[in-house]
Amino acid sequence: MSKKTPMRKCVACGARRPKNELIRVVYKKSNKQVCLDKDGKAPGRGAYICPDQDCLLKARKANKFSRAFKISISDEIYNHLMEEIGIMDD
Repeated sequence: MSKKTPMRKCVACGARRPKNELIRVVYKKSNKQVCLDKDGKAPGRGAYICPDQDCLLKARKANKFSRAFKISISDEIYNHLMEEIGIMDD
């Protein structure tokens, strides 16, 4: 019997994809930090995004992570996420 892969929704484009195809961004309430969760198991509130520059730019423009985490997210954090994801402007 094969294990079902959980589906998650991208905060930017709204596409439903398997969890392992998306990038999880976590807000850790304990130290008020937003970071990438490479393993998908970090504690904290998570939001998912496609590994695509267009989706990250769309999320940034519409403040999607701010809404998902109910906090204010600075441009510095978005820049850091872009660097970590590896899609900085060429």
